[in-house]
Formats: sequence, structure tokens, C-alpha cells
Amino acid sequence: MNTPADARKAPSSRLVESPVFVISTVRSGSTLLRCVLNSHSQLHADHEMHLGGLRVEIDTKPAAAATDEMGLTATELEHMLWDRLLDHQLKASGKSVLVEKTPGNVAMWKRLAECWPHARYIFLLRHPVHVLESLSEIFRDQLADISLSQTPEEVEAKVRSSAVAQISPMLEAVAEARAHLDGITVRYEDLTTSPDVVTKTICDYLGVPWEAEMLNYGSHDHGSFRMFLGDWRERISSGVIQPHRRLPAIDEVPADLAGQCKALGYA
Repeated sequence: MNTPADARKAPSSRLVESPVFVISTVRSGSTLLRCVLNSHSQLHADHEMHLGGLRVEIDTKPAAAATDEMGLTATELEHMLWDRLLDHQLKASGKSVLVEKTPGNVAMWKRLAECWPHARYIFLLRHPVHVLESLSEIFRDQLADISLSQTPEEVEAKVRSSAVAQISPMLEAVAEARAHLDGITVRYEDLTTSPDVVTKTICDYLGVPWEAEMLNYGSHDHGSFRMFLGDWRERISSGVIQPHRRLPAIDEVPADLAGQCKALGYA
């Protein structure tokens, strides 16, 4: 029996219909949020999945003809792959809600919304100055080997320029995503100051009951803390929600971050 063309071209249904995506920059506390949420009996907050790095190639004419006949593009095949991967992880966890927190999601929020029309979003914000400081600490460690051949001023200038170049487009993308997607906003400063209040708000948004055990994330297994899968430094490995840094005064905000601080509500 022939399949109607419109049926062949209809979007595929998703195995994970309403995943939850954390939209944030790097160094915004997404690993802490992941561990807190993953400590809930119904929430599976996996390590960073890096979906944007998974590609599907249609590299032969027969394959192109076959996928064309099915009404499938490489983009849709990638979406099916992503969905299958999330479904695999969710089923393996035995839980009911999947949370994905890769910071790179902020650069592909339009693709996520296209793939999962019913996705839910948590916008995780942290003061841009602290994001810059945290990322600079990592870059400083990475440049330790070459620091002997450069002056401290040269090293610091390279550290800052590299950090700003990475976080500036991410901050802009966070603001853009918040303007176009429905979701809830969580500030790192509130999460570390009043974790019970913030997690209750998140649970209400996700339609699951709040569990006090979420605040004791150190007593749960969240997999390994290592580079490329999230934060791996000492603070997250402590298993304890620690206080945030003192918020900078207005005159302590660098001019090149002032506009982004204001856009995210850190005027």
C-alpha cells in the first residue's frame, strides 16, 4: 500500500516528549543544579550530553534517495538520534523526567525547540563578572605551562581576552533564548542562598513533588566529575551547596560586561 506524501513528511513523534533543558553559560553552576535535581527520585539529570556534537551524514546517492522518499532530512535524522539517546539514558535511570544541562545548548536553543516542541526550559543565570572570574581561573591553570615565557601581565591579558571571547556570545544567547522560550529563571545566587525555595519552584514547574533529599546531593551517585562532562573542581566534589561569591558593586563591573549584566538583571 502506498503511503500518502503528507504522512511520509509528517514529523516523527519523540520518545522523550518533554525533556528539560538547562540554558546557561559555562561556569554558571549548571553542574551543581544537575546534581541537586538528579538527587530527586523522579528526575534524571545526566552528565553533559553534547548533542550538538553528534552529526548524521547522508553520504551516498542511494541513502539520499531513500531518506528523501521517507521525507527525512539530515536534520530530522539528527533529531531522531538525539531523542533516541535521551530515551536510552532516561530508561536506564528508571526515572520519569530527563534534564539535560550542556552549556553548549545555549548556542543551539532554536534546534532544541524545533526538535522538541514540548520541551521545558530552566534558564540558569549567574552574575557575568563571576562567570568571567571562574572561567579565567580555569584558563589560568591551562596557561601555567607557558606562563614562564611571558610576563604576568601578558598572561593575564590572554586569560581575560580568551574568557571574554567565550562567555560574551553565550550571555547574548541566554538573553535571546529567554526572550523567545517559555520557562523559569533560576539564579545561581538564589540556588546557593535559598536552595529549598529554589528547588521547590523548580519541582512545581516540572510537576513533581519536592523532596528535601535534593539538598543533600553529596549522598547520591552522579557519576564522575571530569572535564567535558561538567564541573570537576573541588567545590562540586565536596557534595555540599556552598555560598556564592560576594556580588560586585556597580563600579566593580567592567565596562565590557555592563550591558550584559543589565540585560540579565544584574544592574
